[in-house]
Order: sequence, then structure tokens, then C-alpha cells
Amino acid sequence: MTDQPSTNIPGVIAYLQLSDAKAAAELYKKAFAASEIDRKPTPDGRLIHCHLEINNGALMLADFFPEYGQEQKPVQGVVLHIASSLPRVWWDRALGAGLEVVVPLEVAFWGDLYGQLRDPFGVLWGIVGPADAAGKA
Repeated sequence: MTDQPSTNIPGVIAYLQLSDAKAAAELYKKAFAASEIDRKPTPDGRLIHCHLEINNGALMLADFFPEYGQEQKPVQGVVLHIASSLPRVWWDRALGAGLEVVVPLEVAFWGDLYGQLRDPFGVLWGIVGPADAAGKA
């Protein structure tokens, strides 16, 4: 963690509001080898901000704050993707951390390994990368 997080983060950054951002951050550390860059708790213990880095990309998390009009709703219509030259390593680590299989990791019609997992917070995660030389999962 740092007192001066980078403000020069390229690209589009997902900022998830979850039912328990602290628990999600800990899960993502285990499931996706996330590094915590910054964390801002509120006096009541909720997180108003948590900056993680996964696979060299930024992911931001926060708890819901209904007192500010942020209605708690399930995550829908979003899949966070991790592209790696070692998709099986990412897949196995995430399964070991308790994520559930939605789409099995297998060779997709375009030739890469691809699968989807759901975490306990309802977030879908896609894992994609090259199949081995024999084209097997």
C-alpha cells in the first residue's frame, strides 16, 4: 500500500460496488494474485475505495453506500477478463479460491482456451489464453 497512489492509470478501469468490498479484495488476492495499491476505509469500517492490481491492470472496489443513493443491486451484464499466456494457472488458482464454473475452460471456436467463473459477489470472470500446441485444454 502507498500513501500516494498513481493517478496516471491508462485505459478504462472497472469500479465495482460490492456487498463486502473488504472480503472481495481478500478473495481477489487469493484467486487472482491481486496486489493492493490503496485502501480508504470509512469510520464505520466500510470501504469507500480499494485499488487492486491484477495481471498488470487496475480494478477498483467499494462498498455500497445506500445513504448516498447507491442502491444495492446484483452485478449484471459485466464480465471481467484476464488474458494470459498461462490461462490454466489463473483458472486453477481461482477455482482453488472458491470461484464457481459458469463456462468450462476449453478450446473455443476461435482457437484459444476460454472459460468463465463466478465469484461469491456475483462478478463473472473470463479467463482466456492460448491452447497448448496440441490444441487441448
